[in-house]
Amino acid sequence: MNRREFSATVLGAGLGAASLGLPAHAQGGPVEGRDYVKLSQPLPVPPGKIEVIEFFWYGCPHCNAFEPTLEGWVKKVPSDVAFRRVPVAFRDEPFVAHQKIFYALEAMGQLDAMHRKVFYAIHVDRQRLDKPADIAAFMAKNGVDAAKFTEQYNSFSVQTKTSQAKRLAESYRIDGVPALGVHGRFYTSSSLTGSAERALSVTDFLIQLPPLSGCRRRLNRVLRAAGRSGPPALAPTAGNSG
Repeated sequence: MNRREFSATVLGAGLGAASLGLPAHAQGGPVEGRDYVKLSQPLPVPPGKIEVIEFFWYGCPHCNAFEPTLEGWVKKVPSDVAFRRVPVAFRDEPFVAHQKIFYALEAMGQLDAMHRKVFYAIHVDRQRLDKPADIAAFMAKNGVDAAKFTEQYNSFSVQTKTSQAKRLAESYRIDGVPALGVHGRFYTSSSLTGSAERALSVTDFLIQLPPLSGCRRRLNRVLRAAGRSGPPALAPTAGNSG
């Protein structure tokens, strides 16, 4: 969902499902500029693993539909790939409230248990979850300590993380969700590729591109030096851009 679609959805039908016209791509290898975008300026990334980020919004129907496919993909990623989610804020509300839900649950160790329930509440039960009192009531109903949640929700730490998330999405130049950022160098999305499944296939492709495959080879050397086995080294792919 992009900014324009968000506005049309809210004005026309609240937080219900919205149609999204997706381009039909011919079969073949991913193409830069069509299936993915290479950032002009690489972003700093944590050392040691290849980072993949899902940029999402709880209120986005496409993000909600993407979750089961994404979860299946995450379970199969190589051990040298680090996956994380980052909630976006295209404007203050309701985006920031949903960002704070995510980071408050993360701080409480409740994210795994509650992540899909938040999506369900918004897209099936039609709860907006954009007011602190409503959010606290939802948490209490689902067995989360409402007082502790509210404390985290209003904390400086959560506020800092929402600001960092906004800056990161801007650095990746994310203007629609769901989108996938790959190691501070690339991003792709279902709106670029034509489907969620293909976006994940493109992500698999990007993980193997030089210089990311170089990160994997360096990790393999470190693991071998420590007497451990890492994921199999990748052969260079002809015609891939670094």
